[in-house]
Formats: sequence, structure tokens, C-alpha cells
Amino acid sequence: MDVSLFDFDLPEARIALRPASPRDSARLMVVRPDGRIEHAHVRDLPAFLAPGDALVVNDTKVIPARLHGQRLRETGPAKVEILLHRRLSPDRWAVLARPARKLAVGDALIFGDLRAAVTARGEAGEAEIAFALSGAALDAAIAARGEMPLPPYIAGKRPADARDAADYQTLYARAEGSVAAPTAGLHFTPDLLAALAARGVTHEAVTLHVGLGTFLPVTAEDTSLHRMHTERALLDGGTAARLVAARAAGGRIAAVGTTALRTLESAAAGGGLAAFDGDTDIFITPGYDFRAVDLLLTNFHLPRSTLFMLVSAFMGLDVMRAAYAEAIREGYRFYSYGDACLLLRR
Repeated sequence: MDVSLFDFDLPEARIALRPASPRDSARLMVVRPDGRIEHAHVRDLPAFLAPGDALVVNDTKVIPARLHGQRLRETGPAKVEILLHRRLSPDRWAVLARPARKLAVGDALIFGDLRAAVTARGEAGEAEIAFALSGAALDAAIAARGEMPLPPYIAGKRPADARDAADYQTLYARAEGSVAAPTAGLHFTPDLLAALAARGVTHEAVTLHVGLGTFLPVTAEDTSLHRMHTERALLDGGTAARLVAARAAGGRIAAVGTTALRTLESAAAGGGLAAFDGDTDIFITPGYDFRAVDLLLTNFHLPRSTLFMLVSAFMGLDVMRAAYAEAIREGYRFYSYGDACLLLRR
């Protein structure tokens, strides 16, 4: 499909720089299969789910993946910023570097007293680096020197601060490994989870470590030419069995966020939902046959992004273009710290 079909005008004022407080006070747009729209708040979510439905979250935890330092070379030092996006071994990471032109294989890097060297270069600012530390010692050093990797549309407006350490992490974050939060999950509070449980909605978790693809725009003019980066995903056998049983009993599977949805759809690629532990580069565009997910809770996404393509596949492009136009008219807040929409697929 032509990527321009997924473009729309978004006023800069609609981009949220801080989350709602409390988290579940964020607005919620509910989109029906026929395109009808209701306006509510995230705290109202239990009213739109039914006993026996299964809510599936992504329990990945964001690491402080942005490091600021220097490149050391005979010609002199130069400032460099890296974003860790995929661990390759106990001491090696794939990174996105800025400015990329300043890095070459063999360059020494220093981030405070943490040292590294460039071992490979890729396209569009990608590189591989090996640290002088390894394993838990490296993890501790990164935690001490790194900062929360806010998306570019926030980081370009303000630096990350102490509030983001909590704000940019879900309530149920457990498995460290993401360079971006599964942002639909940022809306949940203990009270909301308790209300969902009282409603008879079960709560399950999958893991997808969000990687570089979150930060890279779609530059191709046709969707068939876009390359998705692989991300690590996990659905254990017990969770898969409970979700299959919930559906067999008449319940619906509600994915919290596009990362939970992509994990479930990757696990159902063979036709039925089953355990999954591996890399996924699933790219969902209109025409995709959904196998595992019935409802999707998600935030409002960037124009021309793979995520807007995904929600357009879920509900239909015309429905989502109309819903986003109304969201802009009604003052909804967009992106990671913004409001949410609940998509009820036919």
C-alpha cells in the first residue's frame, strides 16, 4: 500500500509531554466496529469489557538505554550519544548512534568511566559496540549512567528527568530489556486492575522487548518495501493455554498495546495460539488476518507509522482516519504520554 494513505496532519499542541495524573484519568476514545465513537476515561475500561474476557499486557521493563559520552580518536575527542537497542552477548550491544558519521569500526568510546569500542557499522546510524564490562556489572554501569530513552518527539522538547523514571514505566514492568515503554500500559493503576478483576476480567502477561523499530520512521513509499527490525518476544505455554480456554468459553482477548498484540499474533502464526519464544518482525498492514486478538487498547500514533498501519488493519483505514480526525478536533493528547483508544473489532 502507498504509505501516504497513512498520513494525517497533527497539530504540535496535541503531543503530550507529561502523562495524565492519576494515570487512569486519561481520556479513552471507544471505537465501535461500524465507526461509532464514544468518549470516556481509562478508568471506565471495565464497563467495556465482560466477565470472562482476558486482558493481555506486555510486562517488559524499560532500561536507561540512552548514554552520552565521547568518541576517542587520534584526531581528538567528539561528543556522541548512543541508544542501546538489542543485546547481542553479555558485553555487546547493537546501538543507534548520533551523530552516526562520527563513528568508525575500532573507535574507542567512553561514558564516564564506562568504556567501549565500536566493532561493526550498519545503516542509518546503527552500530555494534563491545563494552569493557560484562553481564551484571555492565547492567549496573548502564543503570548508573544511562537515562530513560524518551521518544524523539518528547526528548526534542525537554530532557528526561527524575519523573520520567517512574512515569515511563508500567505498573507491572518486570522483565528488563526495552528501549521504549509499551505505552498503552502506562494508563494502569492498582485501582483499575482491581476493578477489572472484580468485573471478572482475567489478567495475563506476555513479554516483547521493544527495540529500534519504535524510533525509526517509515521512509519507503510502499509498505512492501519497509523493513521491520526483529524484537524478542515470549508467550509461555501456560498463558497460551489459559487464553485458548478463555476464548473457547466465549471470552475475548483484549491486548493492551500493539506490542502485546504483535506477540500474540506472532504466537498464532501457525493458525492456533501456542507458546512462542523467539524473534519477531511481524509487520501488520490492512488485509492482515487477525487470529488471536479481539480488542485492542492503544494510544494515538504517529502519522505514516507502522503502528497507525496496524490499527488501520485492525479496524479499517477509513474508520481510523475518521477516529483520529475526531480525536484531534476533541483535543485528545497523542503519543507515549497521551490518551488512549479502545478498538472493538468486528
